[in-house]
This record gives sequence, C-alpha cells and structure tokens, in this order.
Amino acid sequence: MDKANTRWKRREIIKCLGAGVAVGALSRVSAAAETIQWKMVTTWPKNFPALGTGANRLAELIDHLSNGRLKVKVYGAQELVPAMGVFDAVSRGTAEMGHGASYYWKGKHEATQFFSAVPFGLSALEMNGWLTYGGGQKLWDELYSDFGLKPFAGGNTGVQMGGWFKKEINSSADFNGLKVRMPGLGGEVLRRMGSTVVTLSGGEIFQALFSGAIDASEWVGPYNDLAFGLHKAAPFYYWPGWHEPGTTLEVLVNKSSYEKLPKDLQTIVAVACQAVNDDMLSEFSARNAVALASLVGEHKVQLRKFSDEILKKLGTLSRDVVAEAGAKDALSKKVFASFDGFRKNSIGWGKISEEGYSLARALTFK
Repeated sequence: MDKANTRWKRREIIKCLGAGVAVGALSRVSAAAETIQWKMVTTWPKNFPALGTGANRLAELIDHLSNGRLKVKVYGAQELVPAMGVFDAVSRGTAEMGHGASYYWKGKHEATQFFSAVPFGLSALEMNGWLTYGGGQKLWDELYSDFGLKPFAGGNTGVQMGGWFKKEINSSADFNGLKVRMPGLGGEVLRRMGSTVVTLSGGEIFQALFSGAIDASEWVGPYNDLAFGLHKAAPFYYWPGWHEPGTTLEVLVNKSSYEKLPKDLQTIVAVACQAVNDDMLSEFSARNAVALASLVGEHKVQLRKFSDEILKKLGTLSRDVVAEAGAKDALSKKVFASFDGFRKNSIGWGKISEEGYSLARALTFK
C-alpha cells in the first residue's frame, strides 16, 4: 500500500469517527430535548401522609414508566400556589398537573362535587365502578373540558370519620350554632342543621380547632387525623363519615399539555393515576386501623357513634341537598341522573355483599 492510499484511508477513518461523534452528540441533544418537565401543585401540605405522598408517588411512577422522558416536580400547598388555587393554576397552565379533591371547586360548577364525595353516596368501590364502568368518567371529562382540564381519579380515602368535636353531640339539635369545618355538599347539610360552616385547607384545621375559632372539624380518618394531632384539639371523635363515604381524590391535567404529549406518554399518565388511585385506598385501609387503636388506646380519644336520630336527620337533609345540586343546570342533571342511578343499583348488591359479609363476620369476630 503506497503512502497516498494510507493518507486517504486515515482521512476517511477520521471523517467517519468525526461523524460518529457528531451523531452521538446529536442523539444526546435529541434525548435531552425529548425530556418534558411538568409541575404538579397540590392542596395538601408537602409530603403529608397518603395525600401528599400519593402525589409524590404519582410523579415518581410517571418518571419511572416514561424512562425519564416526563418528569414531574411536586409542590405542596402554598409552595407555588395556595391550596385552593390548584384548579385555576392548572386550568391556566401555571402548572401542568394538580392533585386535590373536586368538591373544593363547587364555585366553578356545582357538579364538580359528585366526582369526589356525596353525603350518603357511593363507597370507594362504588365510586371506582361508577367512574370506570358506569359512565362517570365521560361526564367528568365533559364537565372539566370547559375549563381546559383533563381529570383522573388519583386516590381514595375510603369511608371517612364523622369529625372531631369539642363537645358531645347527642341529638340533631346539638349541631345548632356550631361552627364547623366541612367542605362540599356535606357542609350545606350542616348549614341546614343550624351550623355555621367554614372551608379551611388541611393545614389550617388544627390551629382553628385548638384555638376555638371553630367548634368541630372533619378531616379524613384516623391515619391523617393522628398525623395532624387533631386529638390534641378536641376530645370527641365521631363516626360514621356520612358526608364522605368513599372520597375520590383527583388528578387535574392541563388539557392542552396532555394532548401535546405523545400517545405513549398520555397512556403512562393515565395508568400511573390508576395505580396511585388503587395504592392510596390500600394504604388508608392498612393504616387507619392501626391509627385508630393508637388514638383510643394511647391518646384516650373518646370515640362516639352518631345516634340513629342524627343519622336519619342528616340523611333526609342530604337527599334534598344532593337533589338540588343535581338540578342546577343541564349538565348537573346528567351527572346526578347517572350518579343516582348507579347508587340505586349498588344498594341492593351492597346489602348482600359488603354489608352482608360485615354483619356475618361480626357474629363471631369482634
């Protein structure tokens, strides 16, 4: 081989190596460009058990499933926007995602409340059934579309507790004059019981209850209530949670941002929401029992059941309040008809399945 050929081959090798380096560099740039950064704002205190950590799990799962192509940074309440500013922030595109509860947005549209918790409404299992197979999700999409949002179920607390009270509640008359923290349709029911109802974010409850600014408050259940130390602010803890029998937490996604995602990333977001929805209910089911034992055994909380008289009164008022909310406009009527129809069908099955089994188990296991 002569020197000319040798020099020529050397130049070609260098050119090829250079091209390879350039392609590699371009690939890395392309990969970096494909990484999508989103913000998630929440109504919960940062890292709050189950609720805040559920939002964290969602972000981590999306990152993992997308192999880092979609990264979501989570902001607790007040970090980027106020707790009650989540809906507007995601609707406007200030953040691409939000995590909260739809009954906080009743000021936007009355029907939002049906997708979180309805007094004497659907249990957690029934809510999942209605949303997934009963037409609920389609109606939720329709409602939120006008606000530029795509909603997903993003957690469930299961049946909540009836709340913390500074004094015993022995009859429906005892609600008269009380100042109570309770959101959504349940709050309207208590107004008709004679209570003054306020809406406070979770982080504001303890101080308001401890100081006497309010006389009673519901939050979630033993696991979360113990974490907030609500037993230090009021001695009486009532059940059942008539107002929130299976509270669905929601993931709000800016619709424009969602539709810009590649189809596989849209699927990843949807699947991650479903996984977190199931996981949160499992966590509450496991941890509430342990926390209740601690509240009663260690902290000497006085556990009380609402009397049948109180529950019947609450039920009668709830029936009217919910029906009125479902008659506000054409879309509310559609949502209420679907929800109420699903509830009617569920009652018969629930009586011989979940309720029937609970009664059977109680005959032997206390």
